[in-house]
Amino acid sequence: MSAIPSRLQGGIYVALGANLASAVGPPRRTLEEALARIRRAGVEVLDVSPWYETRPMDDRDQPRYVNGIAEIATERDPEALLELLHDIEEGLGRQRRLRWESRTVDLDLIDYRGLESTGPSPVLPHPGVAERLFVLLPLKDVAPAWRHPETGQPIDCLIQALPRRDGDIERLAP
Repeated sequence: MSAIPSRLQGGIYVALGANLASAVGPPRRTLEEALARIRRAGVEVLDVSPWYETRPMDDRDQPRYVNGIAEIATERDPEALLELLHDIEEGLGRQRRLRWESRTVDLDLIDYRGLESTGPSPVLPHPGVAERLFVLLPLKDVAPAWRHPETGQPIDCLIQALPRRDGDIERLAP
């Protein structure tokens, strides 16, 4: 990874998702609490997309998800930021047992100012970003000019390339 600029700036995107209730309430309330905890940790939340209700990946037998994107600003490096996100997930009852299982909260670091890293962790940009409509549509709401850091593809092209069925994703009322 390249050096992190010392002044606080945005261009950092975190995907938020949940499909199970937590101790603080239903998925949408849990995601709002996750944002509050991010703020309390000294991270500036610059923008938050509308919430979307989405079908589980690969039509898994799970409840529908609530998803969104936040643009944040922080002086934390990507590793420290990911550690904070994992701590918030744990504090909200996230248990990591099986990949792609239902969850009380999922906080993914999608892009960190265009940095590219193959790991060990975090991998940047997030490896699944180009294949996930539930990430790209809310990301477009907060960053309409965003381009994939590795391919340079504009977000509109990535969205257009994905298959879509009725009921895959629906914007929720405010």
